[in-house]
Amino acid sequence: MSVTKLRAVLVAASAAALLFVADSELRAQRADHWVGTWATAVVVRPQGPAAAPATAPEGSACAPAVFGPAPGRGGPAGGGRAGFTPPAPLNFKNQTLRQIVHVSLGGDRLRVVLSNAFGTVPLEVGAAHVALREKDAAIQTKSDRPLTFGGRPSTFIAAGAVAVSDPVSLTVPTAADLAIDLYLPGDTAASTSPLTTHQGALQLNYVSADGNHAGEPDFPGAATTQQWFFLARVEVAAPEQAGAVVTFGDSITDGTRSTPNTNNRWPDELARRLAAQKIPLGVLNEGIAGNRVLCDGAGVSALARFDRDVLAQTGAKYVVVLESINDIGIGRSNAVPSADDLIAAHKQLIERAHAHGLKIYGATLTPFDGAAYFTSEGEAKRQAVNQFIRSGKAYDGVIDFDAAVRDSAGPSKIQQKFNPGDNLHMNDAGYQAMAGAIDLGLFKASGRATK
Repeated sequence: MSVTKLRAVLVAASAAALLFVADSELRAQRADHWVGTWATAVVVRPQGPAAAPATAPEGSACAPAVFGPAPGRGGPAGGGRAGFTPPAPLNFKNQTLRQIVHVSLGGDRLRVVLSNAFGTVPLEVGAAHVALREKDAAIQTKSDRPLTFGGRPSTFIAAGAVAVSDPVSLTVPTAADLAIDLYLPGDTAASTSPLTTHQGALQLNYVSADGNHAGEPDFPGAATTQQWFFLARVEVAAPEQAGAVVTFGDSITDGTRSTPNTNNRWPDELARRLAAQKIPLGVLNEGIAGNRVLCDGAGVSALARFDRDVLAQTGAKYVVVLESINDIGIGRSNAVPSADDLIAAHKQLIERAHAHGLKIYGATLTPFDGAAYFTSEGEAKRQAVNQFIRSGKAYDGVIDFDAAVRDSAGPSKIQQKFNPGDNLHMNDAGYQAMAGAIDLGLFKASGRATK
């Protein structure tokens, strides 16, 4: 055989080998069973002055979301302070974000889902990396993996869309911290396009000086923020029997008043309990502080966001609903929203979950006597909603958070040992008590994943 022919044969063989490897990788990706291991509920961060809310129709349940004291009651005001100027909203220009997330379910392959849900123009991501976090802003260097999108190291995320990264091989232990780096070459302040964020991350994240620092071992001199930007979820390739629990709620699910940087929200504690019992379920926290079921305000209403924040979650089998206390509290002593209004909304969530094959569990509303927006009329509504959840037989199961944290001497109040001082949220011990009240047998029942 001539040298020329030999070279041609070798080139053809090499090409065939590369095609075989590429085809094998593609088939492996198609065979992967993807499950969410971490998620957050995104909200809009307007650029410039926020638009005035639309006027609700007369008799509507959608009263303005004012969090100051009820008339005649003491308590912390929710409005601004005299002489106080809020800081300018955070924007990015030729900078890299290093954002820390705490996963629930482990795996040996992962992918990251970015979100431009509220953007009105495409979002440019110049580079993205993922790594195991070492400490603070430092990463475990050998674990660093560049992320690609359709094989490309950068991407534009269309307005209102998400971008799913290509899978990377990385062994992620259960309950690990990941560092997700996003290099944003543009100037987010140069546009009126809102940013897609999660305000109450309770996690320190890092903003670099100028330039692309994705994948660098550390972020010396970085600024910090307790918000997540442009992140939707992290998914791992998991065994077929694995799935995810979506915890859907307001600030009590979001973990308000828990200790920052410690992952002591009740969904975090639930994830630890599931892992200890070797129940292969990721836990996805879709709580938004201030969220309501019927009305927009802090995030779009629970009814409006259910598709994005629950039904679209990869591998979801179960959903736990803890929502309505803000509808009740903001309504004060008004007749609307009534308990029947809220019960009808819960029934809508149940029907939509069942239509997608999810099991859906109702969590009773925790006490709020002493909170800034408490009224006796609101307490009556809370009791009525809890009665529906406990005995209405519409939910597939009940998680009685109310019973776990209420004061036996005054059942309209939280036990003092769980009260961080606002009479509404929990401290770390309170969130642990909530998670401890969950019957893990609820998650051993068969449930069908959505995808």
